[in-house]
Amino acid sequence: MSGYEWHAKHSEQGFGINQRELLQISNPSQQNQRGCLLSTGPLYFLYLSTYFSKVGLIDGEPMGRGSIPVSFLFGTVVKFYDSSMVKEVEGREYVTSFGFESWSASGIAGVWAEENTREAIYDAFRRKETFATTGPRIKVRFFASNGFEDDIIDDTAIISKAYQQGVAMGSELQSDGEAPEFIVWTSSDPQGTRLQRVQVIKGYVENGEAVEKIYDVACSDGLLPDPGTHRCPDNGAKVNLADCSITAGVGATELITTWKDPAFDPDVDAFYYVRALENPTCRWSTWDAIREGVEPRADLHKTLRERAWSSPIWVR
Repeated sequence: MSGYEWHAKHSEQGFGINQRELLQISNPSQQNQRGCLLSTGPLYFLYLSTYFSKVGLIDGEPMGRGSIPVSFLFGTVVKFYDSSMVKEVEGREYVTSFGFESWSASGIAGVWAEENTREAIYDAFRRKETFATTGPRIKVRFFASNGFEDDIIDDTAIISKAYQQGVAMGSELQSDGEAPEFIVWTSSDPQGTRLQRVQVIKGYVENGEAVEKIYDVACSDGLLPDPGTHRCPDNGAKVNLADCSITAGVGATELITTWKDPAFDPDVDAFYYVRALENPTCRWSTWDAIREGVEPRADLHKTLRERAWSSPIWVR
């Protein structure tokens, strides 16, 4: 159960008030004391292909972070210290300690602030107009209204009108009884991978249980969500595990749409947030293995899809 779902289920029904209408945020340094790199140089550690460490010397080499097999000498030393720190996977031994092998590369916190000042950024935190990514510089906008003007997404003044006519991520919308309209707008990392799809996730409580529904609302490459399953068709993006190259020419640099909940119930409080997904790419552990000329570790995912999440909008 996600944090959003837990609070949807317990906060109001258990205490009479919603103690936490949560915001979405990600720790840029991922508890690894490397936040200084954000201002001192290229963000190598944010990308899976150039990931190199989270805790310095301990996982500063592929062998130490469990992405390639240990050498006889390294493995012997580690097992002498603690035999549980070495795990056999399909006949090969890997370091498996502190969960390093399961960590992702990094994360970025994003805020929509009116200016680049401490005061404006903290104001954005307070109103929960924040989003998070798994590392890439994906941007996410999310607004809701009881009625945006027609063709607002084609208007050059879309942002100012969205604020005037609705509420932004992190806010609460009082329903007028009709299904609210959402503006969903995402753009890809200019130096990263293109977007495959963008989703709206809805959460609510039904019969005392937290419920989550996922809707694909915009697809790349001119594709449309299936009206029955609410899923985008496969856009054909693949990863070549021999060299981590990806399918060229597919995916979107920007996805923007308006959307209404087809199952809206005005008598049920709900929250909605956006999730944007990139085309699949190699996981950092796969990059390590390819550079070392070995097969990727069998019990780890070989690929993943980087993503971004908005803070939710609560509809009452």
